[in-house]
Amino acid sequence: MSSRQHRILKSSLGVAFATLLSRLLGLVRVMFEAMVLGGGAFASAWQLAFMVPNLFRRLLGEGALGTALIPVITHTEARCGLQQVRRDLSVVFAALGALLAVIVVVISLGARLLLPFVTTEYARMALHLLPFLMPYALFICLIGVIGAILNSRRVFFLPALGALLLNLFLIGGLAAGFLQRLQEDAASLWTFLEKLSLLVLCSGALQLALMAWLLYRKGVFPAFRGFSLRRSRVLGELWKLVLPGLIGGAALQVSFVVDRLLAAQLGPQAVPALTYTDRIIDLPIGIFAISLGSVLMANMSRAAAQNDIVAMGEDLMFGLRQVYFACVPMAVFVVVFREPLLRLMFLRGNFTAADLAATGSAAMFYGAGIPAFCSQKVILPAFYARKEMKKPLYVSLLCISVNIILNLILMWPLRQGGIALATVLASLLNNSLLLWLLRREGLPYRPQVLITSIVRALGAALPAAGVFFLYPALRARLTLPVVGELVPFLVVLGLFSIVYLILCRLLGGREPGEMLRIFYSRRRPENKTTAAS
Repeated sequence: MSSRQHRILKSSLGVAFATLLSRLLGLVRVMFEAMVLGGGAFASAWQLAFMVPNLFRRLLGEGALGTALIPVITHTEARCGLQQVRRDLSVVFAALGALLAVIVVVISLGARLLLPFVTTEYARMALHLLPFLMPYALFICLIGVIGAILNSRRVFFLPALGALLLNLFLIGGLAAGFLQRLQEDAASLWTFLEKLSLLVLCSGALQLALMAWLLYRKGVFPAFRGFSLRRSRVLGELWKLVLPGLIGGAALQVSFVVDRLLAAQLGPQAVPALTYTDRIIDLPIGIFAISLGSVLMANMSRAAAQNDIVAMGEDLMFGLRQVYFACVPMAVFVVVFREPLLRLMFLRGNFTAADLAATGSAAMFYGAGIPAFCSQKVILPAFYARKEMKKPLYVSLLCISVNIILNLILMWPLRQGGIALATVLASLLNNSLLLWLLRREGLPYRPQVLITSIVRALGAALPAAGVFFLYPALRARLTLPVVGELVPFLVVLGLFSIVYLILCRLLGGREPGEMLRIFYSRRRPENKTTAAS
C-alpha cells in the first residue's frame, strides 16, 4: 500500500467512524419510529413527507452541486488563491439560498392547494406535514455544500459528525412519544408528528450554524462584502458542471419517488417496508462507501488538476478493493440473517409481525445489492474529478428507465421485494457501464483484480455465514428479558466477522493487513527514531 493509499484509507476511516456514530443513532431513531408510528398509515405519512426535503438534500446538498464544487474550488485556489475562492463562495451561497427559499415557498403552497383533491388518508397527512418540514431543505442543502467545501480542505471528520444532531433531536422526541403511549390515541399521534417536524427544523438550524463556524475556522468563510453576481464567473462554470449531474440527479430522485408511489399502490405496509430497509442499507453505504468516496473525490481532483491519470487509476482500484472487502460480507450477512436482524430492531410497539414479514422481502433484495450501491460512490469520483459530468448522466438516465420498467414488471409477483430487486439490477447495470467507459477512456485499472476481490470476498463470506446454524441454540440460551435477542445476535455477528477475516486472509486478501496498518501507523515514527538513536 502506497503512502497515498494509506492517507486515503486513514482519512476515510476517520469519516467512517464519525458516520458510524450518526448512522447507528439513525438506526436507533428508525427503531423508535417503528415502535411509535408502526408500519402503516402514520409511518407512510411521515416518510412520504420527509422524503421531499431529503430529495433536495440528495440533489443539491450532497448531489451534483457539492460534487462539482470540489474540483472548481481546488482549481480556483491553485490559479487565483484563497481570497478568490472566498469571493466565489459568497456568490454561490447567495444564489443557492435565494433558489432554495423560492423552492420552499412554492412546494409548501402547492401542498396546501393539493390537499382538497387528495382522499387517501396517509397522503393527506403527508401533504399537511410538508409545509412544516420544507424549510429543512434549505438548511440541509447549505450544510451539504459547506461539507463539500470542507472536504476540499481535507477536513472530513468534523463535518461528518454534524449529522448526529438530527438523530439526537428525533430520538429524544420519539422516545418521549413512546413513553406517552401515543399508540392509544390517533389524534395525539397526529399532533405529535407536527411537533416532530419542528424538532427537525431546530436540528437543521443548529447544524447549519455549527458548519458555518467550521467554515470560518478553516479560513474559507464566504467574503460577502462587495460581491457581485454579474461580475463573477463561478456560477457559469458551476452551471456547466452541475447541469448534467443535476439532470441525472433529478432523474434519479424521480425514480426514487416513482418507487415510493408504486409501493403505495401495494398497500400501506409497502412504503414503510422499503423505508425501514433503506435505513439499514444506508448504514454500510454511509459508513464506508460515502466516506471513502468523499476522500477519493478530493484526492482524485488534485490528481486530475496535475493530469496524473495513473494516480487516479490506482485510487479507483484501491477504493473498489476496499469496498468489495467490506461490503460483500455485509450483503451476505443481511441476506442470511435478515429475519433476526429485523426482529431485533423493529418487532415491538406498533410494529407487528405482519409488518416484519413485509419488510423481510425488501431486505433480502436490498441486502444483496449493498456492494453495487457502495461501488457507485467510488466509481463516480473518477468522472467528476475530471469535470466529466455528461457520461455518468447518460448512463444514469438509461439505468433509471430500466429501473422503472423493472419495477412495473417485478412489483406484482414480488410486491415491495420486486421494487427492491429492480433497484439492485439497475445499480449493477450502472456500475458495469461506468467501468466500461473508464476503461475505454484509458484510465489504468485491471478488471481481473476486481473480479478476484469479489470472488475472494464471497469465498470467505459464504462459509462464514454457516454460523447462522448456531443462532437457534444461542437464542434459546442467551435471550434476556430487557435486551431480547441482542446478545445472541452480537455473538453470531462477532463469530461471522472473525471467521470472515481469517478466511479472507487465508485466501490471500491484502485488505485485512491494510486496515491494521492504519491503527499501528502512529507507532512507526517512534520506532524509527528509537532505532536511529
